[in-house]
Amino acid sequence: MRIAIALLLITLPLAAAKKPTPAQLQAQVRQLTEERDSLKQRLAATEDLQQELAAAQKARDLSKAAAEAARKEADQVRATLQENERGGDAILKDVRVARQEAEEAKAEAARLKVENEELRQKVSAVPAEGDLVILGAEVQPARPLNLNRVVPRLKSSGLFSGRPKGVVVVNVLVNEKGEVVASRLIQGLPGDGPDVKEAGEACVEAAKKLVFDPATSKDGKTRFKVWQGVGFYLD
Repeated sequence: MRIAIALLLITLPLAAAKKPTPAQLQAQVRQLTEERDSLKQRLAATEDLQQELAAAQKARDLSKAAAEAARKEADQVRATLQENERGGDAILKDVRVARQEAEEAKAEAARLKVENEELRQKVSAVPAEGDLVILGAEVQPARPLNLNRVVPRLKSSGLFSGRPKGVVVVNVLVNEKGEVVASRLIQGLPGDGPDVKEAGEACVEAAKKLVFDPATSKDGKTRFKVWQGVGFYLD
């Protein structure tokens, strides 16, 4: 599994004669999406690993409990030997059983140690070409190539006073070829009217037409698949 710190690329198209600066648009989009998108990606990327770690922890706890039970049983055997001076054959049998259980518990603990080491290696493994990764310091985000030519299409009635205005943020899944293979609405316009819904859907569809220079490793040698945000400013 791969864990890293989320980093969004927020790029806003210029849609009207009077529009904010790119820096203002980027700041507004980051404020709306950074924390939510980062948490969702981190939770999705670590869900399987958390389940595996929980299972390993449970098995290790069972092993510890078994080892403690074996130790207590061995102590009881020794106490019985001192107090009752039972026959040697019976004592030896109890000791052999206690030793066997202790060895089994020790072997189980060793097996869990190996599994935990494998999980740690899995977490720190270097992602391969085309793997889905989380944007972070070690990943260069995908760069849109045709963002200025992609404009959300609204109905003609939207050109009048009722046209919705504001920022719509869409999350796009960009593969290692720079193609958008999925898109979903992260932050729509305020309200719940039909025009607001239409604006969100139009931005989701427009995002599918974007073409990217794919995300890569820091050295630029490996291309990855990533989720990252794109902002559309409607005016």
